[in-house]
Amino acid sequence: MYRFNRSIYIASTLAIVSFSQLLPAQQSYRFQDTHLPVEERITDLLSHMTLEEKVQALSTNPTIPRLGVVGTQHVEGLHGLALGGPAGWEGKNLPVIPTTQFPQSRGLGQTWDPALIQKAAAAEGYETRYAYGKYHRGGMVVRAPNADLSRDPRWGRSEESYGEDPFLVGTMAAAFTRGLQGDDPYVWLTSSLLKHFLANSNEDGRDGSSSNFDERLFREYYSVPFRMAIQQGGANAMMTAYNGWNGVPMIENPVLRSAVIKEWGFDGIICTDGGALTNLVTHHHAFKTMSEAAAAAIHAGINQFLDDYRQPVMDALKQNLITEQEIDANIRGVFRVMLRLGMLDPAEQIPYAKIGIVDQVKGDPWNWPERHALARQVTDESIVLLKNENNILPLRPGNAKNIAVIGPLADRVALDWYSGTPPYVITPLAGIRTRAGSSTSVTFSKGDDVNEAAALAAKADVAIVIVGNHPTCDAGWFKCALPSEGKEAIDRRSLTLEQEELVKAVYAANPKTVVVLQTSFPYATNWTQEHIPAILQITHNSEEQGNALADVLFGDYNPAGRLTQTWVSSIDQLPPMMDYDLRHGRTYLYLKQKPLYAFGFGLSYTSFVYSNLHVSTSTLAPNGDLTVTADIRNTGTREGDEVVQLYVAYPHSTVSRPIEELKGFERTHLRAGESKAVTLHLPAQSLGYWNETQHAFVVEPGPIELRIGASSDDIKLSKTLNVAR
Repeated sequence: MYRFNRSIYIASTLAIVSFSQLLPAQQSYRFQDTHLPVEERITDLLSHMTLEEKVQALSTNPTIPRLGVVGTQHVEGLHGLALGGPAGWEGKNLPVIPTTQFPQSRGLGQTWDPALIQKAAAAEGYETRYAYGKYHRGGMVVRAPNADLSRDPRWGRSEESYGEDPFLVGTMAAAFTRGLQGDDPYVWLTSSLLKHFLANSNEDGRDGSSSNFDERLFREYYSVPFRMAIQQGGANAMMTAYNGWNGVPMIENPVLRSAVIKEWGFDGIICTDGGALTNLVTHHHAFKTMSEAAAAAIHAGINQFLDDYRQPVMDALKQNLITEQEIDANIRGVFRVMLRLGMLDPAEQIPYAKIGIVDQVKGDPWNWPERHALARQVTDESIVLLKNENNILPLRPGNAKNIAVIGPLADRVALDWYSGTPPYVITPLAGIRTRAGSSTSVTFSKGDDVNEAAALAAKADVAIVIVGNHPTCDAGWFKCALPSEGKEAIDRRSLTLEQEELVKAVYAANPKTVVVLQTSFPYATNWTQEHIPAILQITHNSEEQGNALADVLFGDYNPAGRLTQTWVSSIDQLPPMMDYDLRHGRTYLYLKQKPLYAFGFGLSYTSFVYSNLHVSTSTLAPNGDLTVTADIRNTGTREGDEVVQLYVAYPHSTVSRPIEELKGFERTHLRAGESKAVTLHLPAQSLGYWNETQHAFVVEPGPIELRIGASSDDIKLSKTLNVAR
């Protein structure tokens, strides 16, 4: 979202708080009758609204004071409610409300644990209701999750995406949505608003760029996480992207109605991104006037604007470009969401209404020990072990009396642009010092003076170098100092980690060096992989970052995070940034060269053996279901998690298909020596490709290859079976 639109965001937020206190006494209306069907209630509400009130409802604040209707607006919440943070969400003049902060979305994805992610999202949803109830701050439409796919590591906002695979991202997005919305069958805890539909993975030129690819890729790749979050997660709010698809801006793209609404059953909020309406005229040059642009957005199904839209909409009405009936039809979706949130119902009928108002005995939830424990667990599960030569990890305090901690990220927790303000932070240095104890000397150098850092490392038993990017570049909106850095509005120009020079100097001084890559996106750290004996990867933003890192470094937690994006070995392995056709060699689905680290990769302090692959049938009916079972045994001396991954390949397909594609996974815990049978389900319908002639998914008859493994390039077991005609 554009930074300059945050003034609109702040003003509407404050307005909501004041409206609830200034509403006049109301007469009785039929829309207040909770026994009536939803659509009847909305029809009655619309019948009492003036045209001006209907236009007002196209904002992110659908409050109608005259009718006693109090709406609720948006808050940010990709990995924790944001009522503060580096971006100053809700404004610099309001006191910051600290909230539980989990790892970045990339880190959430790296857990490969949908149940845990749903639990984290539920905690965020509770805190959102609590802040709204107790402090009258924020709103209950949460802009999360980000269902975009990180098809290219140069994308500046890669940190906001769970990964590059549509099934994985869709599974995580659906889980996060379910967590935010709660488990009550009638009322939502909060509303999940998906971002950003569609194919939004370039920052440079995004205001007027077009992502070009065929309908097959739309159906099989780019739209999959959104469809899964809507159909499996129950999401009913969504934000359109700045870019276009095949030359048509998403804010006015007919696919909103043809696919999202008509096919997927979506009937809630479809909002623009900040400034996107204006972009139709100024950047896409799709229309000459703002009234034409507003009419096109209304026709496409937009019912909330994050822009200065009122006059363009009124002008469009005066020019007969749109009708009041079209506005009525659109804003029905807004009020469907408001009704699901209980905003039009008596508090005593809302199961979540007491949150922040009645249940304050335990104090603010972001201070609860169980919240801190949850943040730590999520962070533990997100950490990826990339290398562990000669079992240098885990560290044993008795064998490491002097530890040198070095690097610009070692003594800070870097918050990203969509972060809130955590109630506390544990830096890597603090976490290591606490875990190492008083009998171990832990020294520190920021690494600004390479010679000083090398001298410190030379005196230590082990050196831990913590390097990577800063998620906001530690700079202004359009500024990043290094070509390898990126963020919103800025794509990366390099995959080379400049701080690798510090790693080289430390390693030369002490070969017992552990590197922690604290990153928002992949790097081509080939030298580090070749020379450094132990490498960990962790994302930013978690309040428990230092404790979790120490858990893994000292072996209190056995790492089992897995990469969710391919780490290519060179930028030369990538097609041009604006080439959205994956078949040209992008992601693990189509990359033919050997990467630095494969999709799904991650090591453990223990070892696992796979055996006894069994399928429920040797011939799969086109509308049938398959059960795939494999035995997994922990053959090491430590308990740990293994992420079992199921891939499918189509060796004789009549159309171009991916090299292989993820169709199932399960993170499972095994004690040392324990064996488990892991069962994964494979619906035949998930094997279909999009037939553009038939305008439908088609399941091809013929052989398919099932592959069970620890990553996309570490297949342990395979079996070929036949799909029947």
